[in-house]
Amino acid sequence: MSFLKDKLSIFQKTELQFLKKIQEADHVYTFIFKKEADLSWKAGQHGLFTITHKKLKDSIRPFTVASSPTEGVVKITTKVSDEQPSEFKKALLELEEGMTITMSGPVGSFYIKKNSPTLLMAGGIGITPFRAMVKQLVYEWHTDNQPVEILYLDSQNTHLFKEEFDHIGREIPIVIHYLDSRNDLYQKVDQFIATHKNNAQYFISGSKSMVESISTHLKKKDVSKQNINKDTFTGIE
Repeated sequence: MSFLKDKLSIFQKTELQFLKKIQEADHVYTFIFKKEADLSWKAGQHGLFTITHKKLKDSIRPFTVASSPTEGVVKITTKVSDEQPSEFKKALLELEEGMTITMSGPVGSFYIKKNSPTLLMAGGIGITPFRAMVKQLVYEWHTDNQPVEILYLDSQNTHLFKEEFDHIGREIPIVIHYLDSRNDLYQKVDQFIATHKNNAQYFISGSKSMVESISTHLKKKDVSKQNINKDTFTGIE
């Protein structure tokens, strides 16, 4: 997607019909909406979602689309605190089948652009764009695809979508590591760099501190800035 087209796509608005929600883990929910025929996106992009069934002071939030366009639905996955959820997230929980919200976009350049060795590094809820990417890879996988490896760091050992990822790992030859410490993650990162160096693409998704820490580590290992793709989730540590 060109820079101009990406900027203009923010003005594209689509009304999405709510289908259902799924509780993935404690305080983590996936909200599922019907995909309209004329809506598409690159797996890993995000949209701006607007609550329309009630008036809110801050009615718009960005969310990664956690599904690929091949699935026929729009999924967003987010944490909802029991103690002090935002008015926006309270409104999400109030959605009932048939109600609607609005999505603007898609926007962003956080998606796989070429067939090269690819390392996907996620922390916590930052796994959502990689779920979409992997579902898209299942759909378009070829025997000449380059290796794809996922490093999924979750200090709570929750590891969202684990059953789904394990099933995908049996369908296509991607390697998935479930980790609970940054030391283990950096060890796996270094192993991947030693093998693929700057012939690979590196994607990082998670909290600001995690994204910047791993990005700095990659640069110290002489990974080119052009090969590093970052998606920062605000409001998580």
